Amino acid sequence: MEFKSSSKGVCATFHSPLITTASTEPKNENEMPLATADQGGANGLSALHPDIVRSHVLSRLDGPALGSAACCSTTLRQLSSDENLWSNICHSMWPSTTSPQLSHLISTFPGGGPRAFFSHAFPVLAADRNLTRSSSNPPSELISAVDIRYKDNLIFTKVQETETVSGWFRCSPFRIDLLEPKDVVPTPSDMVDDMMLSWILIDPIGRRAVNLSSHKPVSVERHWLTGEVQVRYASILAVDQRQVQCGIVIRCGGSECGDEMQVREVSLEIEDMDGTHLNGKESLVFLQGALEGKKGTGKNRVEEGQRRYKAYVEMKRERKERKLRTEGALDMVCVAFGVSIFVAFCCFLFSR
Repeated sequence: MEFKSSSKGVCATFHSPLITTASTEPKNENEMPLATADQGGANGLSALHPDIVRSHVLSRLDGPALGSAACCSTTLRQLSSDENLWSNICHSMWPSTTSPQLSHLISTFPGGGPRAFFSHAFPVLAADRNLTRSSSNPPSELISAVDIRYKDNLIFTKVQETETVSGWFRCSPFRIDLLEPKDVVPTPSDMVDDMMLSWILIDPIGRRAVNLSSHKPVSVERHWLTGEVQVRYASILAVDQRQVQCGIVIRCGGSECGDEMQVREVSLEIEDMDGTHLNGKESLVFLQGALEGKKGTGKNRVEEGQRRYKAYVEMKRERKERKLRTEGALDMVCVAFGVSIFVAFCCFLFSR
């Protein structure tokens, strides 16, 4: 079932196969029409106490299913607006949001608090991906809420604040590191390919959020000599037709005893199609566009993220090939020009 977002934040744009609506029209003349919850059928939800529906039915749904249920009837719409339901969903999906400071911030999001936050953080950006350059001032602070899971087991979670107003931030290459150089996170050796990562970037002043992760890895590289593994997650952002890769890297290495892997780096960087890392000022243009940009449906978000990354890598490869051809042509022109000058000089000497 698909439904579109409401300006009041009651229904986010999600797809869920869990909730369907039954037609109230009879299949033939001998059948009676079905009664919906709003029509007060004897077996409808109106016959149940709202607390029972809320605690025994709606509390068992995930975010997309609860959003779909809210569009089935007026009764479910009212019951699904309970902030506690959405708060529990956010805490279950993103344990980093359970911190008191972040939990309070989420409750102040306009349009429904945790329900509005979920509609920001769950889906990927809209399919067109061409973000609008914002005319407002960039956020003075960014909050990263990061969670790493393996088969529904939480292995790492952290909330980190990053200031964006200092000259050092704006002029230096943009990079957010979640681990100190000597910090490590023990992990099973066979889990790197199946890690799920969520990196939610939050603007605490504008009350906006966006998930910059592809959720599943877009690439896994293993060093043949050291055995070190680099797992990459990515989102492709575009402003004014310029595309960049917002890359999240998890670097893992073997422990001293050699029986387990250790996460040694969790970082976020932004680079353009030439491989140049953007500084803080340039990165804010794309991050602000992502925070304010239109969100997608949330349907097939993992497949969509990987598809966009593959398309970006292909465009990057074609751009590199065009650049090499252009440079090759310029080299030939320079060689031809030099040869022609040499020949002309020799002709001048022999003609004297």
